[in-house]
Amino acid sequence: MATDTFGTGQPGENAFPPVAELTYEQARAELIETVRILEAGQMSLDESLRFWERGEELARRCEEHLDGASRRVEAALARSRGAETAGDGTSAPQNDEDEDEA
Repeated sequence: MATDTFGTGQPGENAFPPVAELTYEQARAELIETVRILEAGQMSLDESLRFWERGEELARRCEEHLDGASRRVEAALARSRGAETAGDGTSAPQNDEDEDEA
């Protein structure tokens, strides 16, 4: 067995971890690497298509993470505004439903 082997992945169809399990940072880093690989243009058409499809999945996962973060920020701002108006003797309605989705 060679000791100078690089990488930790296993060759084959399931060499990539499931996209749904990736954090934003992991998905983004893999997407950047996927773009670099595709730009190099050193693969067959079938390999390029597999990487393209993976890149599409990664981009969607990044957007899901960013959408969730955006909802959390909006909910926090709404709560903050509600607390400010509560100090004025008025109360603002609060919606905590978005927190469960983030």
